[in-house]
Amino acid sequence: MDQQRRMVFRGVAAFAVAGTLPGGLVVAGASHAAAEGAPSGVKALIYDVFGTLVDWRTGVARESRAVLEPLGFHLDWIAFADAWRAEYQPAMEEIRSGRIPFSRLDVIHRRMLDRIRPRFGLDNLDEAVQRELNLAWHRLDAWPGVTAGLTRLRSRYLLAPCSNGNISLMIDLARRNQFPWDAILGAEIAGDYKPKLRVYQVAAEALGIEHHECMMCAAHSGDLQAAAQAGLSTAHVSQPDEFGPGTGELAPTVPVDVTARNFTDLADKLLA
Repeated sequence: MDQQRRMVFRGVAAFAVAGTLPGGLVVAGASHAAAEGAPSGVKALIYDVFGTLVDWRTGVARESRAVLEPLGFHLDWIAFADAWRAEYQPAMEEIRSGRIPFSRLDVIHRRMLDRIRPRFGLDNLDEAVQRELNLAWHRLDAWPGVTAGLTRLRSRYLLAPCSNGNISLMIDLARRNQFPWDAILGAEIAGDYKPKLRVYQVAAEALGIEHHECMMCAAHSGDLQAAAQAGLSTAHVSQPDEFGPGTGELAPTVPVDVTARNFTDLADKLLA
């Protein structure tokens, strides 16, 4: 989609939020959604991973239990996963703000783990156990339909993650779930963390395409808003159970180019 068309789209989407178009025309079922198919000129799709492609919550709970329960620990495993993930944005902000140097997400996950261990009676874990526990994030399962949808989309588009996860983490998740990546992009390539605009732009540039020729796909409106500000096209894919049943975004809260109920729906729309 060229810049002029994107500006027109943004204006129409803004009116759609209010449910009207100029002249008082009511938009039936108005929402932040707009186009049903891919914007013209999109050549690559890049993806958020945690929450969009993989179920981090039940995966971290399951893997933490597998490591710790044989050692005699009996926790609320979902509460443990939630507490670990709750440290994510504060830990990211330390780097995004420049307070500490860039570190890979594996290192940050370990810092996050160290912060919550006392709350769960895990103060005295052996170092080897802590390293194994930290690998829980490498052993997450895809949401239903994700791998099939990606496989279909690769027939037309370049595919890559644009995640805050480090490269080795993305490799492990791809091998576990058969994600058909053409490249692995994101924070470790950019040397910074989303939603810094440069992370999205570096992803497009690494693929040798213009920013607008790259579409960011995510289940989180904040991620998509930043990607759009960076000049990318955007697609919202709903993952309604990310934080538990019925807790995820059912629809975007910002204007996007494409909305999809799931990855089958996304493939149907982008390959139409």
